[in-house]
Amino acid sequence: MPYTATHWGIREVVAAPGESPRLRPYRDDPFPNDLGLDQLSSHVQAARVQRPAVRESFLRKGAAAGGAGRGQERFVEVPWDEALDLAAGELDRVRSEHGNAAIFGGSYGWGSAGRFHHAQSQIHRFLNSIGGYVAHRNTYSLGAAHVILPRVVMPMGELMAEHTDWDTLARHTELFVTFGGIPAKNAQISAGGVQHHRLHGALRHMSKRGAAFVNVGPVGDNISPEVGADWIAIRPNTDTAFMLALAHVLAAEGLADAAFLETHCVGYERFQRYLTGEQDGVAKNPEWAAGITGAAPESIRDLARRMARSRTMVNMAWSLQRASHGEQPCWMLVTLAAMLGQIGLPGGGFGIGYGAVNSIGSDGARLPSPTLPQGQNPVEKFIPVARIADMLFEPGGSYDYDGARRVYPDIRLIYWAGGNPFHHHQDLNRLRRAWQRPETIIVNEPYWTATAKHADIVFPATIPLEREDIGYATLEKHMLWMAKVAPRHAEARDDYEIFTELARRLGDMEAFTEGRDATGWLEHMYDQTRNAMQRSNIELPDFETFQTAPPLSLNASSPKILLQAFRKDPVAAPLQTPSGKIEVFSDEIAAFRLDDCPGHPCWLEPVEWLGAAMAEPDTLHLLSDQPAHKLHSQLDQGAASQRGKKDGVERIRLNPQDAARQGLKDGSLVEVFNDRGTVLAVATPHPQVMPGVALLSTGAWYAPDAQGRDRSGNPNVLTLDRGTSRLAQGSSAQSCLVHMRSAE
Repeated sequence: MPYTATHWGIREVVAAPGESPRLRPYRDDPFPNDLGLDQLSSHVQAARVQRPAVRESFLRKGAAAGGAGRGQERFVEVPWDEALDLAAGELDRVRSEHGNAAIFGGSYGWGSAGRFHHAQSQIHRFLNSIGGYVAHRNTYSLGAAHVILPRVVMPMGELMAEHTDWDTLARHTELFVTFGGIPAKNAQISAGGVQHHRLHGALRHMSKRGAAFVNVGPVGDNISPEVGADWIAIRPNTDTAFMLALAHVLAAEGLADAAFLETHCVGYERFQRYLTGEQDGVAKNPEWAAGITGAAPESIRDLARRMARSRTMVNMAWSLQRASHGEQPCWMLVTLAAMLGQIGLPGGGFGIGYGAVNSIGSDGARLPSPTLPQGQNPVEKFIPVARIADMLFEPGGSYDYDGARRVYPDIRLIYWAGGNPFHHHQDLNRLRRAWQRPETIIVNEPYWTATAKHADIVFPATIPLEREDIGYATLEKHMLWMAKVAPRHAEARDDYEIFTELARRLGDMEAFTEGRDATGWLEHMYDQTRNAMQRSNIELPDFETFQTAPPLSLNASSPKILLQAFRKDPVAAPLQTPSGKIEVFSDEIAAFRLDDCPGHPCWLEPVEWLGAAMAEPDTLHLLSDQPAHKLHSQLDQGAASQRGKKDGVERIRLNPQDAARQGLKDGSLVEVFNDRGTVLAVATPHPQVMPGVALLSTGAWYAPDAQGRDRSGNPNVLTLDRGTSRLAQGSSAQSCLVHMRSAE
């Protein structure tokens, strides 16, 4: 039986005689999902790019056409050679006249579970082979965490791989306190695919073993109902204030672990002066936090005492740091865990993202991965990923990032493959205006997404089911041959073929291909991985056998306790922080003199939140969570995604009190709006959303009407395009105030 991989799980390919192939979930997956099973259906294929296409005025005038017509003009289909010649000519013109620092290699997203036909790897290798490009740093998912955590405790990439595993939590954790829940919908995926979905079974196991759960946040049902979690509702973006109040109770009542803070941390005394109010005259006690968070002081005090007397794991969802001052909840979570003194103990400590993806909490060992080398980028300029609109609007402008003053490059050409910035980015109407500024935009894309519709040249790319690849996901303990399931749609080509042809026209083909076709690269990557696995005492079959074998189970388990070695001996196993210890106060960050990210964790008022002066009685705080029925914007036209909508429009959840105040019923069509834009959505009252809050999941394909109102329900029309702070410049999407009115 052939197999393939998607980010939602391994898929078996069923091909009955005389019938088109179809997909079904992997039979050994205990909690499978049906996402992406209909990729070959007619309604999904109808959204495909058929042939190379060029924006009409660009075809006539080239770069002189300007960008004002992007997203509005019709496209003209042209032969492959004509489109390739046009794209190669533009790449060569820009690098010759302005240098490669005028090219932005804008790939971001989950393009493929395969390790070779991974669009981000392909485009970066290609652009490096022709002289380089301006790259991005970090991710929209973890922009603030990627910058703050290496200075406080450890790099986010290592942290994700080293979280204490679920079995250890089940054996030892008595209390699991999570800020922002443990959303099962997010754990449906892992980059590279999932063999066994584990979150549901892990939580069930912990609950049966006696672990208690507390969910702190504005949404009550983002944790499995089976665990019977206590819900403490707090305003969005106020988690840091709540944690500070917990810390104040620990300090005031002598419950903090002074020995651990002394031996394994630096700077606690300076933080304590802020916590107690000695520094600014404001004690960060539960009464203070109640006015910010909306939680009762006694519930905060009781929880702090309960955490101190239990083996406690504290966790936060990634969404907390996608907000104004998103660095602070990360820093404060680690500080709170340090005060409890349980870091490095079985079942205790902290987690940043249990439930964010399936791999977090895995006991899988980190093993060598099949990797397409991307080469060296000779262009040193880069931007934090969420600052793309600022870069396009302000060429030559300066900005702060990670302690340095940087300058935005002057981008003349954008090349995008794999990902959809008109999904990921914030304030899409602003992005659309910025998107008009480059001279040329080229996109490789299987579907007519908003990004493709806002390009000048569009190359039709294959989907994973139309090519062979190697499926592998770190920590997921599997590797498989991804079979070609279906013929290419219309005139679609693999990204590798597209880039090979462009490299040939630009005189850089050998640097890009190294003399290999796609099959040659797959065999080369597999053999390299096979040799590396042998050094880890794992034997893989030869390449020919691998191509016909079922998914390989790499049963290399490695039970984990986060920072166990550091706890046992902080001198012999120091951290990578400047001091080698957990930095409750960072001299390095303090030296940057940033008013929006000082030298210790603290409460800083968000730009937009329910306590802001701009908040009116009918104002709602909009949270743009990850969708349950797709991954980001992938397959928005698919059956699973459409089931979560009404008549093709996304649903917005809000508290029944807020719905009743405006006369809205379940299924009412509404306009959600602020100064940045307006979207249509379908009202869905739900008691597990606290009053004053609304949830509109991301992923709807941006589809503005003639008045600029998005018809699909994309929340990023409304979200704030502003960095988390001058330190990290991450996404602040979760700091967003809106109003709502009936559209019926």
